[in-house]
Amino acid sequence: MRVLGLDLGERRVGVAVSDPGGTIASPLLEFKPRGRSEIVETVRRLVAEHDAGRVVVGLPLLEDGSRGEQARRAEGVAEALREALDVPVETWDERHSTVEADRLLRETGRPRRKRRGRRDRAAAAVILQSYLDATRG
Repeated sequence: MRVLGLDLGERRVGVAVSDPGGTIASPLLEFKPRGRSEIVETVRRLVAEHDAGRVVVGLPLLEDGSRGEQARRAEGVAEALREALDVPVETWDERHSTVEADRLLRETGRPRRKRRGRRDRAAAAVILQSYLDATRG
């Protein structure tokens, strides 16, 4: 079963998708939504397009594990997705995913300006891979 992973940034949403076996996450795309409804419609289309059986939304918890404003926003988006989709939607702790995505992108050797446009989808892949690794088996 394919799984979609989402990294909800302040301006962009990064999306990753797993292989059909739910083992490996790959960056897919990023988009600039004009509100929650556009996120829901785009994810609905991607679920159908990729025949995804689950959606994982990154939950940006604070360092102490508590929920700040961004985490509450992510939970709101996750709830809107649950209401709109026919597949399970889960949240997943995404602390340090952007730092890890930046590290992985630096290792590619691409210039900084070319890495910038890939950061959110790379963070979505880090979040999704963490979820897949933790829930496998």
